[in-house]
Amino acid sequence: MKKWILIFVFCISTLPVNSQIITGGIEYTSKVAQQEMLHTTPKTVNQNLVNSNLLDTSRHENFTNMLKGNVNLKDRTLASFSDGTYGIIYKNDPTNVWYYTHSGNLMHVETKTSLIYPYKTYKYTPDGILVNMSLRISDRESYIFDKQGNLIAHWLGKNCYNTDGRIIMTRKIR
Repeated sequence: MKKWILIFVFCISTLPVNSQIITGGIEYTSKVAQQEMLHTTPKTVNQNLVNSNLLDTSRHENFTNMLKGNVNLKDRTLASFSDGTYGIIYKNDPTNVWYYTHSGNLMHVETKTSLIYPYKTYKYTPDGILVNMSLRISDRESYIFDKQGNLIAHWLGKNCYNTDGRIIMTRKIR
């Protein structure tokens, strides 16, 4: 009996030494990301909110800050793209991203389902028409699909690749 008690105590005392914590993230392929996107119905856009953001009234200030590299401002975060467009995320409304033309006219609004990765986004025209949807894996990786669920592009770091693997756009990441 003592022998069994000693074996039991020995086994229990070595458990913490032999345990292992598993960490890591979820890895997605374009097919897995596509399946994930097609499982949910897109959200609708708040048209009143869109109408109040049709013009970037701080356009000149935003461009000055982006040229100086000041993209993280007190009330908003800015992003510039290689095609001359730019985006704004207001800190009091972080689930919406506002995309503007170089002249400050609203091109798209993107609505996030969450602020925790991975999450989904839905991009709309100012008229509320769904343009595309994406699965944001991390702050460095996203898969973008058209409204039918076909892969359009894959952001990886500062580069955006088309379905042929060619860079079609770049962004500055800070």
